[in-house]
Amino acid sequence: MGFFGPRHAVKSPPLPQRKSTTLRRLFDLDSQIDALSPYPPAAPSADAETKQLLSAISYCTTAVFNFVDPAESPAQQDLKRRQLSHVLSAVREIKALPFLDEAVWKPLLAMLAANLFRPLPPPAHPSLPPDLLDEDGGGYAMALAPDWPHLHIAYDILSTAVAEADERTLRRHIDRGFLRGLVSLFQSEDPRERDRLKVVYHQLYSKLAPDRGFMRRQMVCALAHQVFDAEPRPFGTAELLEIWGSIICGFAVPLKEEHRVFLSRILVPLHKAKCVGAYHRQLAYCVTQFVAKEPGLGEVVAKGILRHWPSTNCHKEVLLLEELEELVESSDVGDLQKVAVPICNRVARCSGSTNSQVAERALCMWNNEQFVKMASRCWEQVLPAIVESVEKNIEWHWSKSVQELATSLKRMLEEVEPALYSRFLLQLQRKEADMAEEERKRKMRWERLEMA
Repeated sequence: MGFFGPRHAVKSPPLPQRKSTTLRRLFDLDSQIDALSPYPPAAPSADAETKQLLSAISYCTTAVFNFVDPAESPAQQDLKRRQLSHVLSAVREIKALPFLDEAVWKPLLAMLAANLFRPLPPPAHPSLPPDLLDEDGGGYAMALAPDWPHLHIAYDILSTAVAEADERTLRRHIDRGFLRGLVSLFQSEDPRERDRLKVVYHQLYSKLAPDRGFMRRQMVCALAHQVFDAEPRPFGTAELLEIWGSIICGFAVPLKEEHRVFLSRILVPLHKAKCVGAYHRQLAYCVTQFVAKEPGLGEVVAKGILRHWPSTNCHKEVLLLEELEELVESSDVGDLQKVAVPICNRVARCSGSTNSQVAERALCMWNNEQFVKMASRCWEQVLPAIVESVEKNIEWHWSKSVQELATSLKRMLEEVEPALYSRFLLQLQRKEADMAEEERKRKMRWERLEMA
C-alpha cells in the first residue's frame, strides 16, 4: 500500500499502430501508383550515353596512329583502343539502346573513314616477281598492317553497324564515295584486312539494292587492273572473285550482255597472269557458275584458257588442266565439239611433259568418262598426237608413275580403237625411221666435209 492508498497500475493510452516500411511494401506502393497513373512510365534518358558515345567517336576520329612513328605514345594508342572498344560495345547494343540515331550515324561513318581510308604502304617486297607467290597470294610478298590493333576494331564496328541497321538507314548515310574507298582497300597486303573487307562489302551489297550496279562496276575496275597492268599483284583478287561467285549464282537466265562481257573480257583474261595460282580456285568457281547458267559459254572459256596457256610455268599448267577437266565434266559434249580437237591436242602435249606432275595430271584426264566421250567424236584428229606422246612416255620418260599411266592409257586405247591405234602407231614408226635416216645422212655429210 502506498502513501495515498493502495497502488494501482496506471494504463497509458494506446499508441497508433505504425505502418510497415519494408522494401516489399514500398515496391507494392510503387506498383499501385504506376497502375493508377494514366500515363505510361517515362523511359530513362539516354542523353548521357549519347554524349559519352559521341565523345569517344570524336576522339577516335582525330587521334589516328600508324604504329610506325616512334614519337607515338603507347598510352595514347591503348586509350584509343579502349575508346574504339567502347564504340563497338555501343553499336552491338543497338537494339537495346535507342540513341544510335541520325546524330550518331554521321560522325560514326566519318570516324570509320578517318581510320580505314588511308594511304597504303608500298609493296613489302617490290623486287620479287609475282610468280614467286604461293597459292594463297601470301608468302614472300605478304605484309601485316602495323596498325591492326585499331583497324580490326574499326572493321568490327562497321560490320556490326551494317548488319544491325535497316536498308533505309544505310542508303541514307553510306554514299558511293564510301563504297569506292572500301574497294580501294582490297589492295592491302594484310590478308586479315582483305578478309574483313570481303565480309563488309558483301553485307553492303546485299542491303544496298539500288547501288548494286555501281558496286559491281567498282569491282570490275579493280579486277581490270589485274588484267591490264604491266606488273599486276594479286592482292584482293581472290576476295573480289569470291564476292563475284555469290553474285553470279543469283544472275537470272538468260544472262545480260554486260555479264557475258564481264566473262569474256575480265574473267577469261585473268588466266594469263603468272600469279593466277593466288586466286585460281575462286576464278574457276566463277567460270563454272557462268557455264552452268549458259552451257554455250563453255566454248568461250575453253578458247580463252588455251590462248593463255603457259610455256614454262608447270604449276599453272596443272591448274589449267584441272580447270579444263572440270569444264568438260560440267558441259555437254556437243557444246565443246568445236574445241574438242585443240583441247585433246593440248592434253597430249602435256602428257609428254618432262615435268612429272604435268604429265601425270594430263594422263589422269583419260580416266574421266566425259573427256573420253568428247575425244571419241574426233579420234581421227586427236589420236596421232596421243599415240606419239604415249609411246614416247613408255620408252623414254624418267618417271615410273608416268610410264605406268602411259601403259594403262595405251591398253585402254587399243581396246577402244585397235585399228586406228595400230595405223597411227605404224605411221609414227615410219616417221621415226625417216627421221633416223635423215639424221644418218646429215652425219655422213658432215663427216665428208670434215675429211675434205
